[in-house]
Amino acid sequence: MEQHTCTFKEGNWVYRNVKYTIIGLLVGLALSAIIGVLNSNGISWRGIFGNILFSLFITLSISNVVALFQHYSNIASTNFWKFILSFYICNLIGMVLGIEISYFIISILFDVKYQIFYHKQDYKSISVIVMVVGTIVLLYHLQKRNAENLLKAKETDLLKLQQLKTQAELQALQSKINPHFLYNALNSIVSLIHEDPDKAEDMTIKLSKLFRYSINSQQENFCTLKEEIEILNTYLVIEKVRFGNRIRFDMEIDSSLDHLLFPRFLLQPLVENALKHGLKDTYENGLMKVVIRKTDKKLEILIHDNGAPFPEELVAGYGLQSTFDKLQLLYGNGYDIQLINTSEKQIKISIPAN
Repeated sequence: MEQHTCTFKEGNWVYRNVKYTIIGLLVGLALSAIIGVLNSNGISWRGIFGNILFSLFITLSISNVVALFQHYSNIASTNFWKFILSFYICNLIGMVLGIEISYFIISILFDVKYQIFYHKQDYKSISVIVMVVGTIVLLYHLQKRNAENLLKAKETDLLKLQQLKTQAELQALQSKINPHFLYNALNSIVSLIHEDPDKAEDMTIKLSKLFRYSINSQQENFCTLKEEIEILNTYLVIEKVRFGNRIRFDMEIDSSLDHLLFPRFLLQPLVENALKHGLKDTYENGLMKVVIRKTDKKLEILIHDNGAPFPEELVAGYGLQSTFDKLQLLYGNGYDIQLINTSEKQIKISIPAN
């Protein structure tokens, strides 16, 4: 007996009855063959027909009564022993219906008087076969269900392991701060200590804030866009000390998007990558621009700089590689990233707007 609720869609009902029609015919033929072998006088065609007829309608009746029981009862909340008892009762009810249908058909075909529920001897003899076969079927389906439950449990465990692995990888990505940036920032602080102590102190506080954000964010994959922009601004304040007036930093972000969920620590590595590679040889009129806008159900992120174009054979460094990895872990194939040189040099990322 199948342990899931039966839904009476046409395909399911037809499949069930075709399957049990074939089983009933095969059982009837097998029974006739056994009788033919054991009986010295063989078996008549009428006997074969009777065996097939009874086997067919008893099998179909039992399968449909069981299906009705499955459909109208909540098997999941049924006590195990109540379920076993109900299964056997369904088998007996189906057997009685099958016997009566068979005798009714025989009465029509062979002009025999039909008396309903007047076949107690058949009930007794056939019930033994039904109970034995029903027990075998029940044990088979219970074993099958247990095997399926074990498989589902293993699949669930594998899914949890995969989720933990993904979470660990994301945490590792979010905890990284490029050592080159740290080195440059500390050098800038050292150079300011004697020239402008207040500025050096402020820069140290900003650097501490950036590290605190990186460490505290390891348990969360998303933040609001407003929070992500705040940490990017903290990073840019530090970099402005190093670059001075060589580079202008612009942001075009609609404040109505502040509440949207955004991948945590996504922007800083991309901006750092643009400064390190695109604008490293720029000594005046440098431009670093971040644009974030919403189009339909997508959020577009544009990181633009007017420095050296992307090389044709690009080797992804820390900034780009961490971005590729993070987007893949968070969105699978549900994102798009492009590196564009014309008409403006920019990285364009498209992600779902949540």
